[in-house]
Amino acid sequence: MSNTRNNNLKKLSVLGLFIALGYICLFVFRFRVQFLTLDFKDVFITLAGFIYGPVAAVTVAFIEALLELITVSSTGFWGAIMNFAGSAAFAVTASLIYKYNKSFKGAIAALVSAVFSTTAVMMLANLIITPIYTHTDIKTVANMILPLLLPFNLIKSVLNAVFTFVLYKPVTQALRSMNILPKSENVFALNKRTVCGIITACVILIISVAVMIVLLGGDFEFVKHS
Repeated sequence: MSNTRNNNLKKLSVLGLFIALGYICLFVFRFRVQFLTLDFKDVFITLAGFIYGPVAAVTVAFIEALLELITVSSTGFWGAIMNFAGSAAFAVTASLIYKYNKSFKGAIAALVSAVFSTTAVMMLANLIITPIYTHTDIKTVANMILPLLLPFNLIKSVLNAVFTFVLYKPVTQALRSMNILPKSENVFALNKRTVCGIITACVILIISVAVMIVLLGGDFEFVKHS
């Protein structure tokens, strides 16, 4: 009983840490692209899912969306739904696939799948929800898909996937060194293939940022909070 309680406390502590780090991202790394916002809270939501499974991912995604709604959000209730949908689509997809294939290839497949599923979900959500809180018609939103919505959501998902891939191993190693996670947990090893994967991920990161700058013509700004 005491061992189970101890494990539950460790799990709550880790989830609380990821929620806090994701929330901090809303203040430190948050950019506005027209009426859209780019942040990296999904990285920590996905890390929670990779470690504890899809239920943890959707729980953390909900809490993050709620915290954003009552503190820094400028899009209100509908924006919160969009935020939750995007985060949940990404983190749940990735963690569900990785749960059954905890390997290097499994991590790649999970994150690639998350990129495409999130982009698809956000396209649908934009067509349904964006006209409501922007007070515009569906045709206007549909005309924004190719020049803005599709590239933005695709690149945002790629960036979150890259950061998740790069951070997962160091984060889990740190948690194991503190005896928070089992040392025998089966995850992909930090070997030459993983290092090459990380280098490739960094190259993709640079290319994604460059593509966003070119496609959006520099029409983005850092969001400052007073």
